[in-house]
Amino acid sequence: MSPVTNRNQQSPGVAARAAALEILLRVSKQGAYADVLLGNRLPEFDPVDRGLITILVLGTIAWRARLDFELARVASRPIEKIGRTVLEILRLGLFQIRFLDRVPMHAAVNTAVSLANANRGARDASGFVNAVLRKAARGPAPMPEESGDAAAYLAIKLSHPRWMAERLLEAYGREGAESIMTANNGAAPTAIRMNPSRGTREEILARLKNDGIEIASQGRFPETLILDGAPHFDSAAFRAGFFHVQSETSQIVARMLAPARGATVVDCAAAPGGKAMHLAELIGERGKVIALDLNHNGVRNAREIAARLGHERVFFACADIASAIPLRPAIADYVLLDAPCTGTGTLRQHPEIRWRLKTEDPARMAALQLAMLTNAAALLRPGGAIVYSVCSLMREEGPDVVAQFIASHPDYAIDPRPPLYDKLHDLIGDDGTMLTRPDRGGLDGFFAARVVRRGG
Repeated sequence: MSPVTNRNQQSPGVAARAAALEILLRVSKQGAYADVLLGNRLPEFDPVDRGLITILVLGTIAWRARLDFELARVASRPIEKIGRTVLEILRLGLFQIRFLDRVPMHAAVNTAVSLANANRGARDASGFVNAVLRKAARGPAPMPEESGDAAAYLAIKLSHPRWMAERLLEAYGREGAESIMTANNGAAPTAIRMNPSRGTREEILARLKNDGIEIASQGRFPETLILDGAPHFDSAAFRAGFFHVQSETSQIVARMLAPARGATVVDCAAAPGGKAMHLAELIGERGKVIALDLNHNGVRNAREIAARLGHERVFFACADIASAIPLRPAIADYVLLDAPCTGTGTLRQHPEIRWRLKTEDPARMAALQLAMLTNAAALLRPGGAIVYSVCSLMREEGPDVVAQFIASHPDYAIDPRPPLYDKLHDLIGDDGTMLTRPDRGGLDGFFAARVVRRGG
């Protein structure tokens, strides 16, 4: 039984749902991020409850539009008239009824009522919660007719903002958009990157096994492992720096840069630090990584990761690459710019993003990204290479930014056949750019291009 269960004198099921509700309310009321809150709370629970809480939080947020569509048809009052705490309890309960087969309907209803009784802001509404969820348990509300408006239909059916559904339909067609939106509501695989500076592959695998970390499959590159379940942040292997948790697509981006051993690399938007550490491992002890980021806390956290992993040749500085070139021009052999973006390729891990973004955000971010790419590219020596990447599926932030940059910088060109092409050929198009999608191979949605500077 978890510490929280003991403290609150609750059954395991209610304690897990109470933690999920607390996180949902902080995401909703305070604009917090679910993955950060989950990382803070999950260590208090046993592995079974950790999995349940994660599913409840991410699933309830992801399916919000569809849940609200149905609640509006079974509740006796309009959605906008329901208090925030009560509404989150209803969403949490209905999510379990509709999407979790292993949770009996009566248990979902009863625990929702218990949550209402335990929360001061919802105690008077426990009867309302009971009535709404019991009515919902009798059968699902019918989805709206499509009637020629695919965006409106998919926005409800697959729970995305309408504007996002429209953009995905425009970029990927009906079949592609529906496939991507379906994948966005699923769980992302958990990937880790083994740290070769801490031991051989066999030694690291032995440490993982000893800590009870189960491997599901091998990634595209030797250092990448896909886990069967969640990583153990409290494990001895993690604390000793034998591995770092990082999505496989994020690892592929660093690999796409393909820096030579002993090179100087600048990571222009380094926080939270995973790619900078990966680059340090790729270039070896004789190389140097200069990690820049505007966010002071992000730099501090990245420095802590470097210490845990044992990387001493990573040098950190706070700098805004969008406004100025913080280093001497042409200082680097290689440059990485994994630019800040809308994050629409990572909705599985960050479902709240979809409800916070606005229709104008991709274009706003693209302007920032172009400024960053222009300054980042100036750090590159002739003959060197820069990888520009974004974890976004929006065309404005990917191909359009690179096209605008190259149109005004004729001494730069996309590498049509980047190094390690044999490992990535299924992800790289005829123009040399990479596009990954959450509905293909379990990867996050990323765009990346390796651009070379002529000369040298």
